[in-house]
Amino acid sequence: MRVLGIESSCDETGVAIYDTEQGLLGQALYSQVEMHARYGGVVPELASRDHVQRVLPLVRDVMEQAGTHPEQLDGIAYTAGPGLAGALLVGAGVARSLAFGWDLPAVAVHHMEGHLLAPLLEPNAPAFPFVALLVSGGHTLLLDAQGLGNYAILGESVDDAAGEAFDKAAKMMGLGYPGGPRIAGLAQQGAAGRFRFPRPMTDRPGLDMSFSGLKTFTLNTINDLGGKEALSEQDRADIARAFEEAAVDTLVIKCRRAVEQTGHKRLVMAGGVSANRSLRAKLGEQMAKRGVELFYPAPQYCTDNGAMIAFAGALRLQAGESAELPIKVRPRWPLTELAGL
Repeated sequence: MRVLGIESSCDETGVAIYDTEQGLLGQALYSQVEMHARYGGVVPELASRDHVQRVLPLVRDVMEQAGTHPEQLDGIAYTAGPGLAGALLVGAGVARSLAFGWDLPAVAVHHMEGHLLAPLLEPNAPAFPFVALLVSGGHTLLLDAQGLGNYAILGESVDDAAGEAFDKAAKMMGLGYPGGPRIAGLAQQGAAGRFRFPRPMTDRPGLDMSFSGLKTFTLNTINDLGGKEALSEQDRADIARAFEEAAVDTLVIKCRRAVEQTGHKRLVMAGGVSANRSLRAKLGEQMAKRGVELFYPAPQYCTDNGAMIAFAGALRLQAGESAELPIKVRPRWPLTELAGL
């Protein structure tokens, strides 16, 4: 089965073609980061308009790259949620129009399921069941994944997502947008031990998480040093290191509890923050001590991309699923409402 996938949930337009026998045949991604950086974050209306300009040229490029004609496709997958309503409608509208014009089935893909399944694109793919940590700018979830569409939430952030906290902390320090890579890079020059930030909700049982307190602690630390304008480069580096260490430790502690609670011997980590090197290293070390295998996608599949949507769509199309006639998107869509296959 050969599937065209379209991702447009936020600020990246991703298109890919996945073949269940040959693997990934072609992909392309356009990031809007430079456009949104001047505003310090994503502007939904600008994001939607840019998707309108980018998606069809990317489809043409990927079709050519993959040497694929419409009659060689078996279906089209698109992100139907969660995400920005306008951005989702662009991708869904284009995908359903192409499917109608080419007489192909279409399938609506859950954005977070796409992330969850992205590690399965790797040669050493994990098998179900496993614990999954989905950690990005919009979501932070711990799941018990028993099979495709069969997910139970073990814990989640009660306020900000981890990636959102990275972005806001970076903005407080004047580092710009997106904040995650900037904090991670700066943290490498930070001095260990100068600051120690709290590890929220780790002193109590349970798997829920909180990251808003880290933002407040960051702001208080900056103010104690005289404000953003008074920070030296070393101050910024030291704060970045303390912030990253606290966020990473929080995620690692919760993952450790999740594998102990479920007894699973596989842990999947996906989403934009899963590219963080410190998180990968510390989580890998802790899981190895417990005999748990850690899986995560290649860096290019950590952020939003069309490959994960094409892959997830192929699995659902193979199982006989297809989208209903009305074009619907769900900006808010609980992962637990997905149909198990």
